[in-house]
Amino acid sequence: MRVVYTPAALRDLDEIADWLAIHYPTIAPSVEQRIRSVIAHIGRWPESARRSLKRPDARVVPVGRYPYKIFYRVVADTVEILHVHHAAQRPWDEEP
Repeated sequence: MRVVYTPAALRDLDEIADWLAIHYPTIAPSVEQRIRSVIAHIGRWPESARRSLKRPDARVVPVGRYPYKIFYRVVADTVEILHVHHAAQRPWDEEP
């Protein structure tokens, strides 16, 4: 399945990369690789993640050992990455 990113998701990824480069430069490549790996998994099995409780058109998947969650939706034959959030932030699907 084709994977596309919203402008908000691309901003999230840039902010994550910038923050990690400053605060944790040695693990930044591992985090970025894990996020790419999870997104590739989403592209292969888009229905495998749980649905968002507050946004029924979206799904959410944790990034595993790193504290990030990826929010996405499936539209026809495309996976649209909506946001990538740090788990300590107020969840995107709980925002007004």
